[in-house]
Amino acid sequence: MDAFSSLMAGFATAMQPEYLLFAFIGVIVGTAVGVLPGIGPAMTVALLLPLTYSLSPTAAIITFAGIYYGGMYGGSTTSILLNTPGESASVITAIEGNKMAKLGRGAAALATAAIGSFVAGTIATALLTLFAPIIARFAVNLSPADFVALIVVAFITVGALLGSSPARGLASLGIGLLIGLIGTEVTTGQARYTLGVLALSDGISVVLVAVGLFAVGEAFYVAARLRHGPIPVIPVTRGWRNWMSREDWKRSWKPWLRGTFIGFPVGTIPAGGADVATFLSYASEKSLSKNKKQFGRGAIEGVAGPEAANNAAAAGVLVPLLTLGLPTTATAAIIITAFQSYGIQPGPQLFQNQGDLVWALIASLYIGNVLLLVLNLPLAGIWVKLLQIPRPYLYAGILTFAVLGAYAVSFSTLDIAILLVVGALGYFLRRFGFPIAPLIVGLILGPMGEQQLRKALQLSQGDLVDLVMHPFAATAYIVLAVLLVLGLWLKRRQSTYERTLEASLAADEGHPQAAVDRMWEPGERPTDVRTDTIRAELAAEEAKRATATRPRRRGSPPKD
Repeated sequence: MDAFSSLMAGFATAMQPEYLLFAFIGVIVGTAVGVLPGIGPAMTVALLLPLTYSLSPTAAIITFAGIYYGGMYGGSTTSILLNTPGESASVITAIEGNKMAKLGRGAAALATAAIGSFVAGTIATALLTLFAPIIARFAVNLSPADFVALIVVAFITVGALLGSSPARGLASLGIGLLIGLIGTEVTTGQARYTLGVLALSDGISVVLVAVGLFAVGEAFYVAARLRHGPIPVIPVTRGWRNWMSREDWKRSWKPWLRGTFIGFPVGTIPAGGADVATFLSYASEKSLSKNKKQFGRGAIEGVAGPEAANNAAAAGVLVPLLTLGLPTTATAAIIITAFQSYGIQPGPQLFQNQGDLVWALIASLYIGNVLLLVLNLPLAGIWVKLLQIPRPYLYAGILTFAVLGAYAVSFSTLDIAILLVVGALGYFLRRFGFPIAPLIVGLILGPMGEQQLRKALQLSQGDLVDLVMHPFAATAYIVLAVLLVLGLWLKRRQSTYERTLEASLAADEGHPQAAVDRMWEPGERPTDVRTDTIRAELAAEEAKRATATRPRRRGSPPKD
């Protein structure tokens, strides 16, 4: 009842006209950037972060949450109509959704993605409302050694299980930890890795690194990979009331629920996130479906399940972020930076010290889901027009906003130089297959881990054994070992899906189809099956059903 009353108070705040406007702006911007290929919520939040310092904390966090949810919604439009996933989590949607669009069923694919996202987002937000206060009350009693264990779990799992190989993930994590060490050491007051530059004595701003990695580096990387010339977009059928047939509803509602309960728990664990959730959902739908032969040829279950898992994982990511202060995805790490820019530290004390803000944020997630459903179904054609923006203008605008935002942090030209250096680093990391998320997680959690480690050693008088003697800490390390074994086993068992993800991010033309070919036998691959062949097969099945249901003439012998 306490959580319910707090949620109602949150709705009272979020329903104020000012915050409704910011939620509306957030979902509009999030959907727009989700539609544009290669521009995700992490880049958008990083770009807008320096420009929102004049807003109140509640208004800024509600806006960023709307961008986060909107970006998850909008990515499906590009995948279905353009066959170019805006994010890796939308690769599976591109496989089945684009086939449906080529068969003239793009409207049904967009509808099942939007409705499934709404269903999953609402259920997952309800689970967040239920479990987050419980976890926060438990986490208040954790000792510094317990927090060290949690941060180590986050480091190892994010570093080892994200990206194409554990070595690259851990190397990216190490770079983030190194950048986090730059500046003046708090206890001794000695400068570390400042190279004699006085401006670096306060460290490198997380905002600069975030904008450099997710805006400048990502813009360079995506612009270098995109095709030149006009983008072929598949038109959407008009008349949204006829988008989904009764058969489509029948085949979609179970994948929506299964995707929700796959995505939410996967999103709550380190190195989970939407990427893993969508692939697990697709694999489960393919194994449970009665229409297995239709997968790779436009199966609506292959859109409904992964899209639901995608948005459920987005809500799941907020559980460790709000209750423990642990980011498990790149966007979550940027949102933590947004909290910290207002002097607010996410963690166990957040529900006690900033309860009004947290519950207003959770209430805005419910409101944002409704707004997104209203915006995505009727306005899909308008979102598609954003794809007609010339690429040079788009990325020139991104770089301009990035430089202006970096300069606005402290009005220093040195910040612009740091931005360009970090952007170049981000480009080369992406170019050679190093994941970005471990770097930003290491940068944010590194100083926090150092602070908690010092506290733990002071309490234990330098006894390192005490770090593993606390019951929760010991349990966390055991769970870490289990997560590593299960994670590596899952990557081996699901190697085809992991290769799909890796290759889709590194594909020269932005199409995932070449990578997806490994998931089927020769002759059954999506690239082997032409749209005309699928149409002929569907017409033959329809004719067969019509013949079977046609009443026979009286006296005519039954067919053998």
